[in-house]
This record gives sequence, C-alpha cells and structure tokens, in this order.
Amino acid sequence: MIRRLLIAGAGAVAARVAWDLLQKNPPGGRRLWERVNHRGETLTLLEGPAFTAGAALATALTPGIPARVKTAAVVATVGGGVFGAIDDLRETGKSKGLRGHLGELAAGHVTTGGLKVLGIGATGLVAALLVPSRSSSGFAGRVLDTAVQGAVVAGSANLLNLFDLRPGRAIKVALLFAPAAVASDGAGGRLVAVVCGAGAGLLPIDLAEKAMLGDTGANAAGALLGTAAISGLDRKGQLVVLAVVGGLTLASEKVSFTKVIARTPVLRELDQLGRRPAAQ
Repeated sequence: MIRRLLIAGAGAVAARVAWDLLQKNPPGGRRLWERVNHRGETLTLLEGPAFTAGAALATALTPGIPARVKTAAVVATVGGGVFGAIDDLRETGKSKGLRGHLGELAAGHVTTGGLKVLGIGATGLVAALLVPSRSSSGFAGRVLDTAVQGAVVAGSANLLNLFDLRPGRAIKVALLFAPAAVASDGAGGRLVAVVCGAGAGLLPIDLAEKAMLGDTGANAAGALLGTAAISGLDRKGQLVVLAVVGGLTLASEKVSFTKVIARTPVLRELDQLGRRPAAQ
C-alpha cells in the first residue's frame, strides 16, 4: 500500500513538474495549444503533454517493473500522446469517433484522426510484442495474445478519450482503477498507480478549467491503463477487458455518454464533484 502511494506520488510530482515547464516554455507558442471549452472559455491543451511526459518518466523510474513491460508502457504512453497531439494540433477531416475515422481510411482519406488510429494501433502492437506472453500454446497462442493485447491497449486509449468532454471526467474515470493498484502487487498495479498519480496531480488544474487533457493526455492515459491490463491479467482477463472496451466503444457511436451521466444521479454527482457550477 505504502509502495503504491509512493509510486502514485512520483507520478503526480512528475506530471506537475512537466506542467510547470510546459507553461513556461510551450512548444510552438502558447496560442498553438489554446482551445475553447464547452463554456466558450479559452483554456490550454498543455495538460496533455504534461500527463504524457510525467507518466512516461514516472514509469521509467518505477522499480519492480520488468524491463520489457516498462519499455512497453513507455512506448504505449508516448505513442498515445504523440499521435493524440497530431490530432489535437493539426486536425483534418470532419469525421468523429472510431467508426468515422475508419470510414475515412476505408475511403482512402488519411486524416489526422485516421493517422491517430493507425499510430496508436501500431504502438499498441509494439507494446503487446514487448509484454511477455502468458500463453503456452506456441506460435498460434502468441499471435492470438499479441492481437488481443494490442487491441486492449489501442482500444483503451480510444475509450478514455471519449470521456474527455467535461472538466476532470477522463481523469476521474482513470481514478476508478485505483483499487487495482492496491490489489495487485505486480507490474500492472504499479502502472495503474502511475496513471492515477499523474492524473491526480493534474486534476485540480482540469477541474478549474484552466486546461484539459485533450487527445494527447487522454490517449496516453488510456494506453497506459491498457498496458497495465495486459501485463497484469491472463488471456481470459484480457478478453474480458477487450469485450468491455469494445462494447462501450460501440455504444458510444449510438449513445452520448454525457447524456447518460446527466440522467444517472450517482454518475452525475461524481461528474460534478469539484467542478465549477454550471452556467445559468
């Protein structure tokens, strides 16, 4: 328990230090990262790079994680952040959602959203190849494990990004996995602790509506959670995670998560916790 808190604390410190440095020297200039939120107010997307850098650094420095898993986690986190940043900063195409991006690719149109899907899919597969297989069924088992694990990492990156529509929401969703950090004594639990720590360190900024994760931070956080899942669960557990991630992703194409949250009292209260009151 104490060890997990120390790991989470390191993640929080790393993310906040990255945030302070990026605030002082924003890559490409401050205006490049400015966006208008749901209130019509200007905020910055620099929280995303701060999370990505802080989480990657904290992962690299966390003891007790096998070298291959650590490398996989850093690759997935940085990959999610980099390809998310491309979509944040150079967005092309009007399609939204996974189905829209895949539709554009199928039609031969390579948009930034499509590039993000391909890029995060590729880095997810690299992470899957790096994580030691839990299968004992030879080459065919390894191929299946790689496909499932790559899909879990990429799918998790995409899913968490779907929640980044209101202040603090994506980070709160990530923090729901905090019990897994306590319950697991392996690499997966340590990676979850990094995600939760880096997210908690930036949550006050997010809730104050000074900044948001954007695709950069949400994709990075989701990819790191996905890597935690594939490093801590056996094949059956990974298939369950993939089914849940896939089911929620498909549901998001038909149902608005924001509307569901607004109609559900418990979810609505959690979503509003710490946020500024809604404008009248």
